[in-house]
Amino acid sequence: MGRVTGRVCIVTGGAQGIGRAIGEALLDAGAQVCFADLNGEKVAEVAEAANARLNGRAGDAMSAAVDVRDRAAVRDMIAGVVARFGRLDVKFNNAGVNKPMNFLDVTEDNWNFIMGVNGLGCLIGMQEAARQMIAQGTGGKIINTASVASRQGFDNVAPYCASKWAVVSLTQSGARDLAKHGITVTGFAPGVVATEMWDEVDRDLMAIGAASRPGQAMEEFSAGILKGRVATPADITGTTTFLASPDSDYMTGQIVMIDGGMTLV
Repeated sequence: MGRVTGRVCIVTGGAQGIGRAIGEALLDAGAQVCFADLNGEKVAEVAEAANARLNGRAGDAMSAAVDVRDRAAVRDMIAGVVARFGRLDVKFNNAGVNKPMNFLDVTEDNWNFIMGVNGLGCLIGMQEAARQMIAQGTGGKIINTASVASRQGFDNVAPYCASKWAVVSLTQSGARDLAKHGITVTGFAPGVVATEMWDEVDRDLMAIGAASRPGQAMEEFSAGILKGRVATPADITGTTTFLASPDSDYMTGQIVMIDGGMTLV
């Protein structure tokens, strides 16, 4: 028996990086998983590959194309998961975006794009998952992806930092409100993780003059990591599977830092 055997989970931002790793680790631990992402074609390939490696459990992974800012689309995704697997036990609000801009150059469009996905998308995901869990009457777990940027601001990614501070506040607010329904709300805060998103950030920082060569940004951001290296998605999934499992049932309202000691709070 795995740590999350029989649990039905949704992971947004599941087409790549941390989200894909979270979903695959949940499958390995016995869960049924919906990989959800704005890129429907790519996330369908992820679910197909996941099912192919499950052997006798093929069919425990599914995919959904969803814009987390669209409440109707989120409702439809959850309804599809319930139709397929019968319930929803765990919802990871992991979808996130970043688009670095120098502080004085941040525009309303930049702010609204990042806050829309990372902030509003988290709120909608929490609300709609909670409504389904309340209707089931058996509690559940909501898990949000924060960031090391939720603990301190960085000059070239101010809207991203603000959006991840919002995730922390939403986690605490949701935990207070949903406890009476047996729903826990937690989160985790990665530091520098070698993913496709960081590759994009690296290119964007060079484009705005904040870095002069490939890899410079990651080197500078990770210079103070006590573990002495950047993380891989596999460094994150032990904690995320724990948060989805019964082992964390007495935790709520908390954000777990997984940054290798980059920020001590």
